[in-house]
Amino acid sequence: MHDGILIGEGVVLDARPASFATRALGALLDVAVTVLGLLVLLVLAMQTPLVLDMQWGTALGIGVMVVALVVVPVTVETLSRGRSLGKLAAGIRVVRDDGGPIHLRHALVRALVGVFELWLTFGAVALVASLANTKGKRLGDVLAGTYAIRVRGGRGWSVPLMMPPQLAGWARTADMRRLPDGLALAARQLLDRAPKLAPASRARLTDEMAAKIEAYVAPGPPSGTPAEAFLHAVLHERRERELALGRRERERASRLGQTLHRLPYAVPDPRS
Repeated sequence: MHDGILIGEGVVLDARPASFATRALGALLDVAVTVLGLLVLLVLAMQTPLVLDMQWGTALGIGVMVVALVVVPVTVETLSRGRSLGKLAAGIRVVRDDGGPIHLRHALVRALVGVFELWLTFGAVALVASLANTKGKRLGDVLAGTYAIRVRGGRGWSVPLMMPPQLAGWARTADMRRLPDGLALAARQLLDRAPKLAPASRARLTDEMAAKIEAYVAPGPPSGTPAEAFLHAVLHERRERELALGRRERERASRLGQTLHRLPYAVPDPRS
């Protein structure tokens, strides 16, 4: 059975789980990097000029283990939105079950459970759980609500986003709240698959998706607007607004940087 994001009447959108071999490769690379980092930290800790008794030495060792096995993986996966060094090399990413990016809570659960299933059991529990799950989830993924997907080598969008001319004026003035990541991804994938669906299923699924997204838009589209055209208009306008916001943020940061480096009261800069 093909796995992915389930919408509408049992139609699954593409968000394919990574293969077992790919996940295993990424995990092995992560383990190798972690072991190497752990050895470096232990060597540095042993070379400290402080004379530590057995109790403090044990505490230091535990602290190093916590940093290497929990703190660093959680930080890396949170900041990279689910991509550790091994996953980057293997071309996979950890995402939520709805297809959205993971956050601190997901990364923390995965790391804490991973101490048991990956390290204390030498990966045996993770191996059995992954083989038994249709999405290849280990126990940490099951508890965190995440799984690994392929992000390398996938095809691009076959259907580009287009602004319907009759909706351009409405889209420019409509109030559009930020769409949840999973819903936006599901809508984009539905538009990409729409031409391949049977006409009846295509109409039902786009109507259902448009009803979900319309809750985030005010006012609604003009009466009689086809659901697929509405989805194109919203996603296209959403993309354009985010690009414009990004450009404004970069310009604001640039102006702020120039202001911070400018002397007050028109005092000339002696370096210039």
